[in-house]
Amino acid sequence: MSAVLSTQTTRSILSNSGRRAATIALIHRLYTTASAEPTLKETFSQLIPSKIDEIKQFKKDHGKTVIGNVLLEQAYGGMRGIKGIVWEGSVLDPEEGIKFRGLTIPEIRDQLPKLGDEPLPEGIFWLLLTGEIPSRAQVEQLSADLASRAELPEHVVNLLNGLPKHLHPMAQFSIAVNALESESKFAKAYAQGVNKKEYWKYTFEDSLDLLGKLPTIAATIYRNVFKDGKLGAWDPQADYGKNLATLMGFKNKDFMELMRLYLTIHSDHEGGNVSAHTTHLVGSALSSPYLSLAAGLNGLAGPLHGRANQEVLEWLFKLREEVKGDYSKETIEKYLWDTLNSGRVVPGYGHAVLRKTDPRYTAQREFALKHFPDYELFKLVSSIYEVAPKVLTKQGKTKNPWPNVDSHSGVLLQYYGLTEASFYTVLFGVARAFGVLPQLIIDRAVGAPIERPKSFSTEKYKELVAKIESGETKVV
Repeated sequence: MSAVLSTQTTRSILSNSGRRAATIALIHRLYTTASAEPTLKETFSQLIPSKIDEIKQFKKDHGKTVIGNVLLEQAYGGMRGIKGIVWEGSVLDPEEGIKFRGLTIPEIRDQLPKLGDEPLPEGIFWLLLTGEIPSRAQVEQLSADLASRAELPEHVVNLLNGLPKHLHPMAQFSIAVNALESESKFAKAYAQGVNKKEYWKYTFEDSLDLLGKLPTIAATIYRNVFKDGKLGAWDPQADYGKNLATLMGFKNKDFMELMRLYLTIHSDHEGGNVSAHTTHLVGSALSSPYLSLAAGLNGLAGPLHGRANQEVLEWLFKLREEVKGDYSKETIEKYLWDTLNSGRVVPGYGHAVLRKTDPRYTAQREFALKHFPDYELFKLVSSIYEVAPKVLTKQGKTKNPWPNVDSHSGVLLQYYGLTEASFYTVLFGVARAFGVLPQLIIDRAVGAPIERPKSFSTEKYKELVAKIESGETKVV
């Protein structure tokens, strides 16, 4: 980042806690006025009228078009594959993987602004909200804006410091985000009767406030639960990934690069996954971004969703202990079969949509090959990668025998000393905010309605199926 104030001067000023807020505001104004390019809020504001017109015309011309048939087994199978959510930021292609506004992960890593080799997550937030690749100057301004919002209210700090260490980090994360509802500009504006055309502006401010505070929340939880409770250095001139790393106490520059990559590729994954859908659903009731994201975080905490990366690591450790350094294909294959024959799954493999290796896995593998190709756990993961797809294909019970993002992320964190696996989902939660908050802003800007699908009881479904199969009722 280009410096507006020297780091030494900035930290000297910030050492006086009474002047901290004023200093943050000053630095924010300096960054904002230094760039002649439009800010994120200005850019998005200019896009809203055409987006509203596009949706209105599309609905008018094609609103009665049937876009899919629903099978009874889908209704009983968690609505898997049913088309029913509008999600602008990303689409999941079975072969190419996630596409952010039409761009693949390799394209994202190449085109988004960066400091080193990896993209800045501030850039993915801009892209997901506007559909445009921001300039370096625009991302620097957004970084400064987010950094200026990092300080937590005293009651949230006291709340976090008072939580028991044995409470899971994700529960603490959700509690803190809920407690920030006291700061919601959207909730206050709604209570005062603001025009619904202005909803997006307050949702935008809440979203940036929340995004700016998440590193402080995450780092506070990490330091309280696993360390001495003291946060690392906070730098108002630093980018998001660097501040997250240093607040947690990590000074390694490669780890900061990892945080930038991690936050970017974990940000969004279509709108149907539990954390994204839940955030969208709760937001559709006009709950604030704080309450909406907290709900999504509770979904992310589940072992079938975000907590899977923790389970992968635990499985890897058990495997490593049992094979005692023998990472031959034969030994790995035997352990895989033992896992499957005991009625368990191989964690980190398979995906609801993908039918090839997850590009997020590939991106993390490339990072590992560059920075620590000889790391023992990475070698183990690589050995499994060579064997597991063949074993799972032979077993025949999975449609996708390839690794997903969770099978690799924990290994990268372990290498740099972030060994506390129960904290990993918190990092995932920080990343996921970059994907779900832009959609909340878009929803409010275009006037998206409350989500309210129709449900039937099993008896009602039996009646419906009987009528359809007899020809009495047509499928519409």
